[in-house]
This record gives sequence, C-alpha cells and structure tokens, in this order.
Amino acid sequence: MDNRIIGLIGLGIMGGAIARNLAERGWHVVGFDIDTTRAADVLGGGIEIAPDIAGVVAAAPIIMTSLPSPAAALAVAQEIAAATETGRIVAELSTLSLADKFQFKAALDRAGHVALDCPLSGTGAQAEARDLIVYASGDSAAITTCKSVFADFAKRDVNLGPYGNGSRMKFIANHLVAIHNVAAAEAMLLAERAGLDLNQVVDVIAPGAGGSRMFQMRAPMMAAGTYTPATMKVSNWAKDMAIIAAFANGFGCETPLFTLTQPIYAKALANGLGEMDTAAVFEVLKAGS
Repeated sequence: MDNRIIGLIGLGIMGGAIARNLAERGWHVVGFDIDTTRAADVLGGGIEIAPDIAGVVAAAPIIMTSLPSPAAALAVAQEIAAATETGRIVAELSTLSLADKFQFKAALDRAGHVALDCPLSGTGAQAEARDLIVYASGDSAAITTCKSVFADFAKRDVNLGPYGNGSRMKFIANHLVAIHNVAAAEAMLLAERAGLDLNQVVDVIAPGAGGSRMFQMRAPMMAAGTYTPATMKVSNWAKDMAIIAAFANGFGCETPLFTLTQPIYAKALANGLGEMDTAAVFEVLKAGS
C-alpha cells in the first residue's frame, strides 16, 4: 500500500483545510463526509472522495477523523471496526470528552486497529495556514509513524504520552482561548467607548504586551463587525465549553475567569449567533453595556 495515502473522515472547516494542505504537500487524500456538499468542496487536486467509510479504510493505512460530536465519533469508530481491513492507525483529531475518546478507542481496539487521541490547537483559519499544534497521545510507535503526516498540516506535533493526555492538554488550551476571546472583546469595547479607531487598536495592541493569539485573530473581526466565515462557530464552541467545565469540576478545580465567560457565550447562542465566529461575543458585550 502506498504510504503517501492518508484517509480523512470529516471534511468540515478543520478537516477540509487539513485535506487541502496534505494534498498540496503531495499526499493522496481519500476523504469521506456524510455531507456531500462538503465532500464536493474539497474534491480534486489530490483529494479523492470515497463512497463510504469502508472505502477509506480499504485505501489508507493511516486515517484521521475530524468530527462534530461524540455520536458521530462513535458511529465512525464502529464503521471502521466493521470494515474488512485491520491494523489501521486512526488518529482522532476532534475535541471530545475523555469518556468519549476512550469509547472511540475501545471500539477500534476490539477490531485490531490502533487509536490515537490527537486533538488540535488552532482554529479553522490557523488550519488553512498550517498553524496548528497536534497534541498527540497513545501508542508511541504509531505516533512516530504519523509524524510525517502531522508535519504537512501542522507547525508542530508533540507526543504527550498515554492515550487521553492529548485531550487533557487541549482542555487547558481551550480554557485559555475562552478567556482570551472574551478579554479581547471587552478591551475592544472599552476602546470603542473611549473613541479610539478600532483598526488602529488592533494594529497597536496585537503585537504588544497586551496582545494574544486570540486578540490577533479575533479583534480584526470585532473591528469590522464581520463574523463570517467562522473559524470556530459559537454553536460548536458551546460543546467545548461544556467539556472544559466538566473536566475542571471533576478535579474540584475552581475556574472563576472561565466561569464568568460561560454566560456570555450562552447569550451569543441564544441571540442567534450560533453560526457566527466566537468573535461575535463582542456584539453581546456591546448590547449589554
């Protein structure tokens, strides 16, 4: 089997960007998505669309999954397990709870596959620019086998040890993202109220001590009042927020700043901003001030 073939199940914002980047780097990507529109959007240029998940398993020794929900992840794991071929490495890239990740692994273990927990640090925009970090965890030899794949769609990958540590690290990263995004919105609102030019605020603050990656990425959207296309939809982020809250609660760890952001994201969702980028929390703060 050609070792430059990679399987990719889930071709949404993140998966689609990864597929295109791998194809540009010379990989033959065999992809699948239940949404035929998404599949059609990436078809061509080194990207082949399989008729079903079994077709991906038949073609590719390494498969990556980028999926929107625990139900989708388990369904995909079961379909991979039901395929004829065994011994595939399956790297799960999504942000899911630890319980869901281990359920994914159990389904694949029973069928003789090797599951890796490899969530990604970065947004859809960062995925387009190969500006991701892969938080890899699980079988060390399998991670080593995947490094050439990771290198062609991410700026860095790190082996974090036992399966599940990738997700644990991702929860910490997303905890900070949640806070930094709302902090950026609050600062931009203060700047607007003070009569400053918001584009100038972005230009001056972003590279300085007060800047952050979230400010750099999301403050321009706030200044423009434009939140599409979304690099992380508010509706998807709500799922991640719940996972982080449950993770922290499991340790009895207080997260006062993170907790303060939760109603702001919830209000964005309630206000019909679910399909917009999470930078839209700026509009929530504006409306409430």
